[in-house]
Amino acid sequence: MAEHLTASRLTKALLIGTGLLVISAWAGLSLGSTRLSFAELIEMDILLLARLPRVVFAGIVGAALACAGAVFQAVLRNPLADPYILGISGGAALGGSLMVALGIMSALGTPAAAFAGGLGALAVILLAARIMPNSSTLSTYVLLLTGVIFNAFASAVIMFLKSVLSAQKAQELLFYLMGSLSVEGIGLTHTLGVVLVVGLLLGGQLAYARSLNALTLGDESAQALGVDARRTRMVTVVLASLAVAVAVAYTGLIGFVGLVVPHAMRLAFGSDHRVLLPMCILGGASFLILADTIARVSFMAISTTLPVGVITAFLGAPIFFYFLRRNLLKTRII
Repeated sequence: MAEHLTASRLTKALLIGTGLLVISAWAGLSLGSTRLSFAELIEMDILLLARLPRVVFAGIVGAALACAGAVFQAVLRNPLADPYILGISGGAALGGSLMVALGIMSALGTPAAAFAGGLGALAVILLAARIMPNSSTLSTYVLLLTGVIFNAFASAVIMFLKSVLSAQKAQELLFYLMGSLSVEGIGLTHTLGVVLVVGLLLGGQLAYARSLNALTLGDESAQALGVDARRTRMVTVVLASLAVAVAVAYTGLIGFVGLVVPHAMRLAFGSDHRVLLPMCILGGASFLILADTIARVSFMAISTTLPVGVITAFLGAPIFFYFLRRNLLKTRII
């Protein structure tokens, strides 16, 4: 079981996480094609119309992906699990890709189709897990295999779409899939609605933090501690999957956030999910805001913006390699 949690330890962690979030949000608001002072930020419409919605959006998506990554790593007892492992991302990406292919992209229509695709994928995966033999418990093995198969199917359909679309449409599809936090056509009210929905889903996951601590010990140990392992696995998988579906619906596929951030937070603050999940929320938000800021300012000289998924991959790959090597050295595998 995770180590004893004290109020001072939790408070210290939250203060650090909140400080990182404030710094990253300030960078996201002040940096762009034009660098703005605090006074200019308050006065300029660009703050409310573009930068603030984008920073808020990046924060809530990063929080959703990082928290979901930590939940999946606990539920599946797999340190390499990420928010996209169960195929929810494949379904959402497929739904959004169909809208791109049909040429009916819109600020509301594309996310709605992508979210519907994610829900469809979740329904298929849970149904497959239930109809398998000996499915009295929600098997992690069945969940993983079903997710891999569904992701492969969705990828095949998306590749087919790429091959039959015109060059312009294929380019639009590629850009969508690489991940973008563009808020064009999405107002602050719409953004706050997304924040409310994802916030409720994150709150639901936080409520199961103690049960996730028990679940990491195995189903039998969890049952001995009075935790319903099957219910915990089912509810947390659904909550995390819905949060991922919302994130992918609006941003496309943004990699490494849900893989790297949980490992970094676990290394810094321990494995107690009562601390880990809140820190993943704050750390994921900070990481994606900073990555998006880099994506916006790195190529200003040639008037272009990189997809944020490219930046998270550039930052996340070496960080993940460091954590992997560190863990292998601790177990004396290398």
